Amino acid sequence: MKLSNYAKAVIMAVPLLLTACHSKKNVVTEAAPQATESVAQTEILTKVAENTQATQFVSSKVKFSIEIGPQQVSLTGNLRIKRDDVIRLQLMAFGFVEAGRIEFTKDYVLIMDRINKMYMRAPYNYIDFLRNSGINFYTLQALFYNELFKPGEKKINLKNMMGYHTVLNDEDAIITLEQDKMSYSWLANPDNGQIKIANIMYRDNIKGNTQLTWEYMEFKPLAQVHFPSDMKITLTSPSKQVKMGMKLNNLGTSSDWETRTTISNKYREVDAEEILRRIMAL
Repeated sequence: MKLSNYAKAVIMAVPLLLTACHSKKNVVTEAAPQATESVAQTEILTKVAENTQATQFVSSKVKFSIEIGPQQVSLTGNLRIKRDDVIRLQLMAFGFVEAGRIEFTKDYVLIMDRINKMYMRAPYNYIDFLRNSGINFYTLQALFYNELFKPGEKKINLKNMMGYHTVLNDEDAIITLEQDKMSYSWLANPDNGQIKIANIMYRDNIKGNTQLTWEYMEFKPLAQVHFPSDMKITLTSPSKQVKMGMKLNNLGTSSDWETRTTISNKYREVDAEEILRRIMAL
């Protein structure tokens, strides 16, 4: 089964798995002390939480694709990250002209259309899905770095590890977290702590659910760690589905770049939908 299909199957099955594991838990309790299972779950959760990428800088060439309904576009570009500071994705048209730029900082999201000289810059709480799902810069950083996260927290530590639920399914570990209208789940390798899939769902009984699924494949060496070089991202809302892909080449740790984009007064401020329409028309 392909990973993308496997991801959908796992995510849909999580509630059933939790129910099944709850029943199994009762059986296990009769045969062995409850502490044994708790220790095993804690060890797995700790291993995934400790699977952090120590590199401060990440730089890579990237093949980027985006699909919205019947519309598809593929571009090349560059991914640059400075840990705890900025995540930048530059998209090129025709292989040498910068067509667009997406920049995440701790304070705002910047989306630029270089060709039509338009931009959108807004704090995270101005973007519906990011606001509703509690996603901030550190959540996005964890998603790019293949790390476990706690919504609203800068990093995972012993004090904020409460609330996660961990179960084993064959050779995988499923970690879940429930907060108000939010459901977070991760499919991870219990041996090395690497995350295979991350899923964030915002439940809205009136407007419908919105969810973000992030899949990781092809881990490659980067400094002293391994970094996912193939990522597939799917954002599903009641009205549309957006699929994105990022394949990284020439992974490195270059720090020779400006960490903030200066916007020329020749650019016109617009909303994100207009920029996206322009990029999809390339």
